[in-house]
Amino acid sequence: MSSAQSRALEINSHLNPSGRAGLLEKRPDDIVVTAALRTAITRGRKGGFKDTAAADLLHGVFTHLIQRSGIDPSLVEDVSVGSVLAPGGGATEFRAAALAAGFPASTAVKSLNRQCSSGLQACVEIANAIKSGMIDIGIGAGVESMSQQYGPQAVTEFSDLLEDNASAAECKVPMGVLSEQMAKDKGVSRADQDRFAANSYQKALAAQKNGWFDEEIVPLTVKSEDPKTGKTTEITVSRDDGVREVTSESLSKIKPAFHKNGTIHAGNASQVSDGAAAVLLMKRSTAEQLGQKILGKFVAASVVGVPPLLMGIGPWKAIPEALKKAGISKDDVDIFEINEAFASQCLWCVNELGLPMEKVNPKGGAIAFGHPLGCTGSRQVSTLLYELKRTGKQIGVTSMCVGTGMGMAAVWVAE
Repeated sequence: MSSAQSRALEINSHLNPSGRAGLLEKRPDDIVVTAALRTAITRGRKGGFKDTAAADLLHGVFTHLIQRSGIDPSLVEDVSVGSVLAPGGGATEFRAAALAAGFPASTAVKSLNRQCSSGLQACVEIANAIKSGMIDIGIGAGVESMSQQYGPQAVTEFSDLLEDNASAAECKVPMGVLSEQMAKDKGVSRADQDRFAANSYQKALAAQKNGWFDEEIVPLTVKSEDPKTGKTTEITVSRDDGVREVTSESLSKIKPAFHKNGTIHAGNASQVSDGAAAVLLMKRSTAEQLGQKILGKFVAASVVGVPPLLMGIGPWKAIPEALKKAGISKDDVDIFEINEAFASQCLWCVNELGLPMEKVNPKGGAIAFGHPLGCTGSRQVSTLLYELKRTGKQIGVTSMCVGTGMGMAAVWVAE
């Protein structure tokens, strides 16, 4: 056996503990979450955060993360922020937001963009930096103001070189058009999509009424302008404002969005939204030394590529990879948080993976309360960990499809 093969086996052994029991063991070098929270998610251009800049939303979650965790800000060495639409990638504004929230000059900040998985990518990069010894404590975050940045200007113009390459040009096809074609090719009916979407709304409404989001949401006081009078007032936003009463019947009356005979419409696709989320990560030994309360731990993650024209199938390919790295099967997982970019793609992935529907998005998903692009991957962490805790369950997966043909997934354990 070559040294490379031996090293591969060693790595695989480290990544694959002995099934569920091994995964639940507590080790000093576990990468743990000691705080995870988010803002409310509000409707783009209509909701409570329509007049709030992305960096200001980020400042809000940073401030609350410091307060809730009690962490000394000077101990946080790096902050990674996922965002898709921020001007200049958000690098300047996000550093400024961290400083304004109370982090010292010694705390580094960066922004990254892996489209819809940006928030998860930020968390994973911080976890890996801790695991490698590069840092001891860090924050993975995500933010998006689709109210202020979403529109034609967000579409990249391709050069002739890219336009003339068939595979490259496919990256430019709008996701709604792709999902419409996927629904047709994969045989996902409008009726099934509408039932899935209505179920998402109903679960989210029940969760909101029962207060199941309360622990993860932090209230933010922001300025909001009345579009009719132009008057600006201060409001406190603490609830997802896209959640509402919806039925399959009411959804069946909405006109298709991308094709006159299509199946995808505003009611069975994710909402355009604003929001931010943040996750504090460190080793278990560090958390115990600092007296930090542990919510759960990060186990493993995967990122995969799929054909650009089939971008919606990303979770179907990414989830098995993440489970393999964690050394468990889908049957070991108690909750799957899979982003509902479109009912068509999410439903197909769930069915193709053979996942019990009762394990998928038990508090609803992006169809019901929104998908602020860069925020979602970090938002799912708090949604998952608090739901695992509430229900006395332990193992969860977060996942999403990614524009241009990718998928990402991660395995987490609650404590």
